[in-house]
Amino acid sequence: MRWVVFALMVISGGAVAQERRPSHCIAIADAAPGIEYLHKAAWQDPVPEHSVRISYVAHASFLIQTQGGLNAVTDFTGFIGGASLIPDVVTMNHAHGTHWTEYPDPAIPHVLEGWGVFGEGIEHHLDLDEMLVRNVSTDIRSVYGGVEERGNSIFVFEVAGLCIGHLGHLHHVPSDAQFAALGRLDVVMAAVDGGTTMPLPEMISVLKRLKSSVIIPMHWFSDYSLDRFLVDVRGDFPVERDGVSEITVSLRSLPDRPTVVVLEPQYLIELE
Repeated sequence: MRWVVFALMVISGGAVAQERRPSHCIAIADAAPGIEYLHKAAWQDPVPEHSVRISYVAHASFLIQTQGGLNAVTDFTGFIGGASLIPDVVTMNHAHGTHWTEYPDPAIPHVLEGWGVFGEGIEHHLDLDEMLVRNVSTDIRSVYGGVEERGNSIFVFEVAGLCIGHLGHLHHVPSDAQFAALGRLDVVMAAVDGGTTMPLPEMISVLKRLKSSVIIPMHWFSDYSLDRFLVDVRGDFPVERDGVSEITVSLRSLPDRPTVVVLEPQYLIELE
């Protein structure tokens, strides 16, 4: 597979270059025995050693932060709140306007679109030393009921030995080849609206196959739609809902069985 290499090393926004701890994305492995999540941390606090902080911003947008100071935002719409943060990298999908922006801030070093020329898709392999960002193309339904092949992407962030996958606006169960390209995802963000993306039974089947240690629901439009997913999934996965908008995870802190961790969306604001 030919990769498009955008950068070998970037130091931006005050980030300190860090060597990336090798991940096991493509080597299927059992989850490590867990300790406890580190919940009480604000997005401006330092990230602990060998850890990653994930903050749920809104809808399908998450802020992923590294110990070395890298900031990545998924399904970037151009607005993350009242904070003046300029991410090092943003990813976007174009199924709907709530997953991308036509006018990203030109100060953002890396803007990764999850689509390319119609039907051809796009391939990303962005190496920022401490973080590797890559994608697996998926199909999307077109406005008129057809299919745009390779029109969206699942993005994978390899950092601190972890593999973090954002399923994006996924419209179909991935093929065997797509599952193989994803590899082992320790953390996965999954759309659970049950309608505009995928029916809940199909999404749950995807999550059961991925066996990710941490499953973070996203793309839910009300407590009703979220609760419907939680009811349907409780027979397969335990559920944690502590009212927080972010978690800090590491290889050592992964739970010993796949667990749904509900984060409450919260725009980023400057701390007083």
